[in-house]
Amino acid sequence: MTSPGPDGLVVGQATLDDWKVVGGWAADEGWNPGLSDSVSFFAQDPGGFFIGRVGGEPVSAISVVNYSADYAFLGFYLVRPDLRGNGYGLATWETALAHAGDRTVGLDGVVAQQDNYRKSGFELAYRTVRFTGVAPVGQEPSGVRAAGPADRAAITAYDSACYPADRPVFLESWLTAPGHRTFVRDAGGGRLSGYAVIRPARDSLRIGPLFADTADDARALFTALAADADGRALAIDVPRTNTEAVALMEKLGLAPSFETARMYTGPVRASAGERVHGVTSLELG
Repeated sequence: MTSPGPDGLVVGQATLDDWKVVGGWAADEGWNPGLSDSVSFFAQDPGGFFIGRVGGEPVSAISVVNYSADYAFLGFYLVRPDLRGNGYGLATWETALAHAGDRTVGLDGVVAQQDNYRKSGFELAYRTVRFTGVAPVGQEPSGVRAAGPADRAAITAYDSACYPADRPVFLESWLTAPGHRTFVRDAGGGRLSGYAVIRPARDSLRIGPLFADTADDARALFTALAADADGRALAIDVPRTNTEAVALMEKLGLAPSFETARMYTGPVRASAGERVHGVTSLELG
């Protein structure tokens, strides 16, 4: 699919190689993308990535990834800084949103753009704050271990309870991508009380998701992640609505660095928001 835009802009579907350029733009914005993120993003919906070109040169980008018949997520809304103000972003946005059809679309946008997103039909659900820093390594928590292949079904089921859509294809890639490490808290009897993923990124290790039944489960998983980080800086995006998660990050000495606004164009499937101590990523929800 291609779509002509202003001043010779042509918007078309992007390839994984195209997205290496976009990942660089995201890094320049300070978003600190994970080093292997794009492979997992494309695994979910390879047709959901769009790039705008003028004279063959990339100038704009966006992703609208379909998770289910009812839900999609928008991310990577970017225009090259030296070419902003020319209408390239809006034209790219309009082309990409058509990919979602009549699905509810979610996004995590910078708070300053919230009014602009509202004009496109998005309404605020909550705000998310990124905490960063080096966490202290505490006593080894009980019940937490590195996940293995035998845990895949339980993780997928747990994730489905915490997210507005089932996403087994995405998780198959996310849990096994290069450098990604997954931990679970085993509640016994084949049941999990939480799971978390830590991955390498441009500037620090990224945590996401961190899903857990209780604040104690979240603390135990985070302690394991901090030990795995071995003194390296961490970054985690926490919904402000989960006050226990915010308090945990503050108590551990991590500092807020920026906020985003989680917004939706319509209703989403009910999920266990109280278990979300850290979102998976700001780019794919």
